[in-house]
Amino acid sequence: QVRLVESGGGLVQAGGSLRLSCSASELTFSTYAMGWFRHAPGKEREFVASRSGAYTYYIDSVKGRFTISRDNAKNTVYLQMNSLKPEDTAVYYCAAGRTRIGKTYRTGDEYDYWGQGTQVTVSS
Repeated sequence: QVRLVESGGGLVQAGGSLRLSCSASELTFSTYAMGWFRHAPGKEREFVASRSGAYTYYIDSVKGRFTISRDNAKNTVYLQMNSLKPEDTAVYYCAAGRTRIGKTYRTGDEYDYWGQGTQVTVSS
């Protein structure tokens, strides 16, 4: 059974940093695109970043502040979040999608598996 387990969330002051990790099991990690989404109260789930092969995408609001990376040997994807803002407060989810030609992995329906989420709270 495929499992995605996020960690690294927490409470941080504005301007601070957090590093989220997502460990995957029971899938051939290197053949999957990996992404991060977030869901804030009262808002729709939002794409944050994705990494598939050489392709990396970010939502505009996190460009220059967040970095997605992956270690295929450890079956883990990371999201380094710097210069955090209160509007980054949300539950962050990682997701895995089988690599398919033509996909950009910027929408939730392109992913096959999801983690349980980790809370990130940024205080002002």
